[in-house]
Amino acid sequence: MKKEYQHLYEKLTEYAASDYYPYHMPGHKRRTFGDLPGELFSMDITEIDGFDDLHHPEEILEHLQKQAAALYGAEESFYLVNGSTCGVLAAISAALNPQESILMARNCHKSAYHAAYLRGLDIHYLWPEQVEGFPICEAITPEQVSDALEQTKDIRAVLIVSPTYEGRIADVKEIARLVHEKGIPLIVDEAHGAHLGLDDTMPENSCRNGADLVIHSVHKTLPSLTQTALLHVNGSLVDREKLRRFLRIYQSSSPSYVLMAGIDNALQMVEQNGKQMFEIFQQRFRKMMRDLEACKHLKFLPYEPGKQDVGKLVISTHKSNITGRQLYDILLKQYHLQLELAAENDCLAMFTVGDTEEGYERMTKALLEIDASLESVQRAENNDEKTIVPEAKCAEDVIPLRKAWDAPQEILPLTQAIGRYVGDFIQVYPPGVPILVPGEKMTREKYDMIVTYIEKQLNVQGLERMDREPGMKVLMDS
Repeated sequence: MKKEYQHLYEKLTEYAASDYYPYHMPGHKRRTFGDLPGELFSMDITEIDGFDDLHHPEEILEHLQKQAAALYGAEESFYLVNGSTCGVLAAISAALNPQESILMARNCHKSAYHAAYLRGLDIHYLWPEQVEGFPICEAITPEQVSDALEQTKDIRAVLIVSPTYEGRIADVKEIARLVHEKGIPLIVDEAHGAHLGLDDTMPENSCRNGADLVIHSVHKTLPSLTQTALLHVNGSLVDREKLRRFLRIYQSSSPSYVLMAGIDNALQMVEQNGKQMFEIFQQRFRKMMRDLEACKHLKFLPYEPGKQDVGKLVISTHKSNITGRQLYDILLKQYHLQLELAAENDCLAMFTVGDTEEGYERMTKALLEIDASLESVQRAENNDEKTIVPEAKCAEDVIPLRKAWDAPQEILPLTQAIGRYVGDFIQVYPPGVPILVPGEKMTREKYDMIVTYIEKQLNVQGLERMDREPGMKVLMDS
């Protein structure tokens, strides 16, 4: 007879109310300490009887992971408590052996580069185009993948991002077909697409479109707790035992049951109320986009189902007399609206099924008021609207990441680093897409871009503090 399982939150709540005394970790012993809510402590347990083990699931956690696989159309799914980062690390590590070659989009998250470094991989890039009129990366196309696979014969896996950080969606189905013709796996970093395919009005997710490994950040676009994610696997091109091995390596050996309950709870909400949730979500977002058409100075990336994802409000200030950072600060300080991202000439506000009608109304009202106070500025097209991803020509003279990051380094002022091979990642965070990767050359174009970002108070990571100007790690004798 099939065993019935409770949802994890219900089971934790029931256990917290019991008289079982904890002679085990964690050290708070399920008692309240300090100012944190007592409920958090009471449900925070380790792998005890009746609660299964994430790294060797046989009971409730195995059941919940099977439910997740069924929901997303995967053959097998894994709960992740170290975020999508550990999913990307495990996926790449399992799909490729050391010293092999990976074809990956240049706008991948930094975790993909970390995996390539740890496995000593040779990286070949897919260079995304720029979305017309906006300083963001377009989705990778099947044509780009096909051309790259024909030009480079030793590729052992392909990695793309879809949706991108700003919501651009790739034709994953066709890309999967092209990749599988070569007998190699397709990995899709779908961290920003955990909501895809969960309603028939939404674009299909990459699991159902043929990808072999798919990573979802449940916390990014569904109502879950920060640091919760999923890794899905299909087909036989990736050794699943090796995948489990790397999940054990990259995930905590003491996984949080509170975080796992967050995943279960979010997916439970989707199963019970998903149709209504997604219908309201899309209705509200579409209405906001229609209302914002009245803006004369601010520009918005259009919502195009299947091409541009719902929920990502990309706001361009390029034709106005303020910067993206200034708009971000006005919304934060005057309207108490906290955006996801401020860039040089654009901002990003994220909406999910968790947003209230008030949230849409406040954003719409604020942007209409701000727009009415702005002036238009005539700027040359694409003059200062470049995406942070460098052009393909930057790949012509590089030292492989697996060699460069460990090579002897020195720190130089930015002005003296021009023409040198960089020794560390330089990136604006968020989103964490590298401007420069260790082993690439610091060009005058990249120098100007970094200086501009600093002047506009963006969060540029990877630089070193020096007396008069920021410094940069560069390779010795380069």
